[in-house]
Amino acid sequence: MIPFYVIGHKNPDTDSICSAIGHAALLRATGEEPHAVAARCGEVSQRTAWVLSQAGVEPPVLVTDVRTTAGMICHREVIEVLESDTFLTAHRLMLAAGVRSLPVRDEAGAVTGILNYTDLLGLLLPTLTEEISVRTVHVSLAKLTDTLGAESRGAPLPSAEREEDLILLVGASSREVVDRRLEVAVEDGTIGRFLVICGDRPIIQRLAIDHGARALLVTGGNPVSPEIQERAARKGVVLLLCHQDTASASTLMRCSRTVRNVMGTGFLTVPAGEPVSRLRKRLAAVDQTLFPVCDPTDGGVIGVLTKSDLIDPPRVRVALVDHNEYAQAVNGVEEAEVTEVIDHHRLAGDLVSREPIRYLNEPVGSTATLVARKFKYRQLQPESGVALCLCAGIIADTLCLAGPTTTGLDREMLEWLAAVAGIEPAAFAEEFFGVGSMIISATPEAILHADRKEFTEDGFLVSISQVEERGLHGFAARRTELEEALWELAKRNRCDLAVLAVTDIVGHHSMVLAAGPEMILSKMPFRRIDAALFDAPGVVSRKKQLFPAVCDALHHAR
Repeated sequence: MIPFYVIGHKNPDTDSICSAIGHAALLRATGEEPHAVAARCGEVSQRTAWVLSQAGVEPPVLVTDVRTTAGMICHREVIEVLESDTFLTAHRLMLAAGVRSLPVRDEAGAVTGILNYTDLLGLLLPTLTEEISVRTVHVSLAKLTDTLGAESRGAPLPSAEREEDLILLVGASSREVVDRRLEVAVEDGTIGRFLVICGDRPIIQRLAIDHGARALLVTGGNPVSPEIQERAARKGVVLLLCHQDTASASTLMRCSRTVRNVMGTGFLTVPAGEPVSRLRKRLAAVDQTLFPVCDPTDGGVIGVLTKSDLIDPPRVRVALVDHNEYAQAVNGVEEAEVTEVIDHHRLAGDLVSREPIRYLNEPVGSTATLVARKFKYRQLQPESGVALCLCAGIIADTLCLAGPTTTGLDREMLEWLAAVAGIEPAAFAEEFFGVGSMIISATPEAILHADRKEFTEDGFLVSISQVEERGLHGFAARRTELEEALWELAKRNRCDLAVLAVTDIVGHHSMVLAAGPEMILSKMPFRRIDAALFDAPGVVSRKKQLFPAVCDALHHAR
């Protein structure tokens, strides 16, 4: 099944994670997307993990790429044969399934080859046309017996695994001619490979046995005397009785040959996780029609696909929450089918779709607010755990309704959700913001990536990271290493400007570090403390305060 993900932006914050959980639950509850899965494309922060623990909700599944993969579109019910299966078995399977290629496995279950329909002709038609080659068939006597539905009356049959080069001799000629041919075989030492085929001709049957042929096949359902049977057993000659006539039996013998003799062994397999877009290019010039798809963990085959499966495969379907631009979205979103967007940020303009989609973007404090309203409009009440997650999304993004982005709708939805979840918002916010100080305990890289977004503005690529703290007392001790990490991030990601805001959510105050050219830094509308550090009292919102200030600096730096 092609998945349907509800997913937030890279480096997800609490609102992004909780909105994905809430909207996936809504889609399942309404039946619009019964298999909707909440997903994330980054690690869960310590605070968000605390929220999920309080709610009793599992973290969304980690998805780093939403391109359609080989594992998603491959055929899981695999029609296959064993190396030891006969031409007839393979032919019947292909006809019944309507396929022209099959994977071949060994007894241990490993794929060892690919069998194409045209390969089966190699079991019927000899490559050489000299007399002995035309009459020689490489076959197991036990398999031959099964194919013909024959009875064995003489010497015991060898194991099914033992294949032999048998020389066919149809005993339809006169006694003298058959006798002479058998004598020649005795003289050249090949009599032990002869399989003599005849009908109701006891004299030919005795000649074959007395000369020491490997086997005797009596066709047409003709009986064989006890004396002949005893003679065959005594001389070690395999004696088979079948109901087919001689012509039919001679043809069916070649159908007893096993597929290991003609299967192709130089074949390519495909990793289950390989994107179809890359696979299509890689396999375009490959002369192979069927490809086993392998699980990367153990190498086992989970399915097969053909080149025709790659022409126009179904796309992964995604609903984007808390963002609306590809720069912030999960990898591969350009190849996915975006069905819906729910967001409260500015429009970036690079999101495209093949078909019309639902698009909800409103200037509220939290995406969770919009998800909650969708529940209420449908007269649905989320489960208490989901309601708590949505509460956390609103509290995190609006600083418990104290931030500058807070609206009346945020207040209304938080009040409703808090009653469903059974929490008191202020007390919950106190615990939430009190969970773990990143400035004190996390690495510089973790701090920069905990809540980071990239934007393109006026041709500049900008990275803005934000970490929220209960006070700024831990910042001074980490300032130097954070600044160094910020410059390294700007260099690695080729950003024109990289910014880190350390925000005191209690005092509504931010310290802003910036790494970029002086022509931009000199235009930053905050009180400059030194070359890279700015004091920003009253600044708590990246969306409504920090980002517009950065944009203003970029415009004036031109």
